[in-house]
Amino acid sequence: METILAAASVSITELKRNPSAVIEAADDEAVAVLVHNRPSAYLVPAGTYERLMDRLEDLELAELVRARAKERRVKVTLDDL
Repeated sequence: METILAAASVSITELKRNPSAVIEAADDEAVAVLVHNRPSAYLVPAGTYERLMDRLEDLELAELVRARAKERRVKVTLDDL
């Protein structure tokens, strides 16, 4: 059985029946959407999703900085730019 990474879960049938009620009952928390009792998707509040995307962008930029730190440096002056 797969691990459900949310405190609440809902069947896809129940979600289809009344999505607004599911979102309201979630109380700004993630909800696992189950298909045949297995997690198929996660319903995540908009604010949480935005924070995740910001964090992902930060991690990608940090990786780019680490990769570029190993590159050979070229000295230039402001006049060269």
